[in-house]
Amino acid sequence: MKFTFRSMTSRCRSLAFAALAGLLLCSCAAPRGTRPYQTETFPNDTPFQYYSSRQPDGACEIAKRALLSQGYQVDDSKPLNIRGEKFFRPKTDEATRLTITLVCLPSSLGAVIYANALETQFEMKSKGNSAGLSVSALGSVSLPWAIDKDTLVKVGEETVIAPEFYQRLFELIKTLDS
Repeated sequence: MKFTFRSMTSRCRSLAFAALAGLLLCSCAAPRGTRPYQTETFPNDTPFQYYSSRQPDGACEIAKRALLSQGYQVDDSKPLNIRGEKFFRPKTDEATRLTITLVCLPSSLGAVIYANALETQFEMKSKGNSAGLSVSALGSVSLPWAIDKDTLVKVGEETVIAPEFYQRLFELIKTLDS
């Protein structure tokens, strides 16, 4: 027997439609994806910290020198909280800002340096200006200006979570700490 939608009884068709409608409603009500905080595990082993035998102020001074040696612009306002920024231009119409924050706190070994990096992406957006001219017999005409304004627009921001990035940073700090 060949099964077709027409061969179903009206009761079976009603059940099939109800099931299909239920599936559609459930798919609309279900969340599309998990939020990042729902999968955050907070492991004990973390790539975001480095232990130094120096006191916190000395450890942060070394960390500041590490950032300065790599071309980062360093905010010098807080001695135990270092913030460095560096800009990159991977393409002519894109820019990236890398912001590294280092916090030095006392530990049983001397100091621990916690690191956090934030990558912000920008894209160049052009915005042309136009002028309007209105003539009563002809109507209105819009003419473009010859000058376009290019602006960088923030298109994304993300915390850098790659352990290799922090390993490279802490290796540099370690060589300067010796």
